[in-house]
Amino acid sequence: MRRGEASLDRITAVTISSATLPLKAPISDAKVLTGRQKPMTAIVFLFAEIRTESGLEGVGYSYSKRAGGPGQFAHAREIAPELIGEDPNDIQRIWTKLVWAGASVGRSGMSTQAIAAFDIALWDLKAKRAGLPLAKLLGAHRDSVACYNTSGGFLSSSIEEVLENSRASAERGIGGIKIKVGQPDTRIDLRRVATIREHLGEDFPLMVDANQQWNRSTAIRMGRKLEEFELTWIEEPLDAYDAEGHADLARELATPIATGEMLTSVAEHADLIGHRSVDFIQPDAPRVGGITPFLKIMSLGEHARVRMAPHFAMEIHLHLAAAYEHDPWVEHFEWLEPLFNERLEIADGRMIVPARPGLGFSISEQARDWTSATERFGSGA
Repeated sequence: MRRGEASLDRITAVTISSATLPLKAPISDAKVLTGRQKPMTAIVFLFAEIRTESGLEGVGYSYSKRAGGPGQFAHAREIAPELIGEDPNDIQRIWTKLVWAGASVGRSGMSTQAIAAFDIALWDLKAKRAGLPLAKLLGAHRDSVACYNTSGGFLSSSIEEVLENSRASAERGIGGIKIKVGQPDTRIDLRRVATIREHLGEDFPLMVDANQQWNRSTAIRMGRKLEEFELTWIEEPLDAYDAEGHADLARELATPIATGEMLTSVAEHADLIGHRSVDFIQPDAPRVGGITPFLKIMSLGEHARVRMAPHFAMEIHLHLAAAYEHDPWVEHFEWLEPLFNERLEIADGRMIVPARPGLGFSISEQARDWTSATERFGSGA
């Protein structure tokens, strides 16, 4: 495109890097117990750093668990040169350009997850240009978001460890606790939930997550048995793509249904929302292709008046949840904290939107030390 009067800036350099975050101990959910996956020991992050001729820099990331990290990096390396010379403010057009640059491998999944790192960096840069936190640039409904912890409730932890983790989270100011379910013996799940509910008290928000490992009959039976615990939601009771099955559960059960984290496109989320399959949508910005498609999912969710609880990536999702109309939650994982120089503030059950411009985070030296591959494009490459 020819440079016009409205063009404000140009991208001059892009750096991508792959960093592997090791977990302190292997973690397991129901997918491990059913033999579909191995315990998770690390998370691979794809970072994108975009610089412009005006001296601004944006930072974004995507990620993969268990598999896909090298593939994301390889695809990002192929399409990164397409960014050089573009006005970084033209985010929607750049997203479309990057999708078509790799269209032969599709418009969802690994290809758009690679694009997500660039897209998120561009939104970070745009908010920094405005001197605003991203939530304020988008138009915030609130300056803090209710938050819940997931990392302390995996099935690889004993019930004693889960109790201790939930206590520590509550003392830190986190407002909800989610634990994993999906044991082959459902009685074990029910005992764990009953123990945690008694420990937390009847008014403390508690969620459970079956990680797609129940069939429809098990989900309805367990859903009815779990109603006595007054859960905030039951997450992923069925396969992520079973919109009709989730819709049946949403109609039959008093407990809200949450799902969507495994979906990788706007169209897939539109299917969930259109079937009235969820009370809480759970999109993941790195998985759906970045903030640009995430905003479209938000619009669909707001129109349908469903609530939202984005998956993982709290540094990004805090801003997006703050800009969502219908009383959202944001997920807390302390795993990610070593990757960044900044920390998110939590108080009175809520995560506070930082006043720092953009997303408000920068890559730490620890993340640099965990980096295994780097590629640079443009000036200074």
